[in-house]
Amino acid sequence: MMAKNNHPELVAQLTAGISTLTSSEEWQRHLDFQSRFHHYSFGNVLLIAAQCHRATRVAGFNAWRKLNRFVRKGEKAIWVLAPMVYKNAEDGETDRVIRGFKFVPVFDIAQTDGEELPSICNRLDGDDPKGRYAQLLTVARSIGFTVEDHEFNGNTNGDCCHADHRIRVETTNTPAQRVKTLAHELAHALLHESYDNRALAELEAESAAYVVCQVLGIDSGDYSFGYVATWAGDGDQAIAGIKASCEHIQKSAAAILQAFEPAAADEAA
Repeated sequence: MMAKNNHPELVAQLTAGISTLTSSEEWQRHLDFQSRFHHYSFGNVLLIAAQCHRATRVAGFNAWRKLNRFVRKGEKAIWVLAPMVYKNAEDGETDRVIRGFKFVPVFDIAQTDGEELPSICNRLDGDDPKGRYAQLLTVARSIGFTVEDHEFNGNTNGDCCHADHRIRVETTNTPAQRVKTLAHELAHALLHESYDNRALAELEAESAAYVVCQVLGIDSGDYSFGYVATWAGDGDQAIAGIKASCEHIQKSAAAILQAFEPAAADEAA
């Protein structure tokens, strides 16, 4: 039966795809682009999350301009702490010293318009001719979650709220992307009511979504390979993370795929 099949060949296929991507020129261009962004301290990460929990990529007003993107009029700034650095001229020293901190405004990419940024996570094209999304809705209901269409007005494709037992999926995406997103959020619903490491949680959810989509005949590699590798940090870390979380990934994918067993049996007949 499908639910008992852990699809180890698909997990191996996922790691192979990540390995290929992270040894490519495309990945190097991605890393070069990422290096232009400031790496925020843990405290500032908490500040950003408290003010805009859906923020994915933040930068200052002028930093966005250099990337040919512009903050939309009326957008509310996200405030972070920046060090006040001065030259230490005492005793002939020219070292720079920090003399306090000040709040400075930054903005999330969802608050900007302009040139498209380099991306290794390409949203999926295609339809859902076999009604996979509707079948995934039954999975959500079976675990006590509602699913809502939502327009996020940014890069977010979906989210999962355990407190409200609610999943939201971006309504403007293609049917194939919506299937992938719902599979991803279902994995969060099954695995991550609480977690200490968001990067690991995203790796597990997207890996499970990849397995589910492959079984359902939707190739999500163009999105999943880059998504997993980005959250993990690089290709080697992603592959190590998948291997360490293999049991979680396979169990959650199998739980989601249970709803498709009757349909799979009919298609095989």
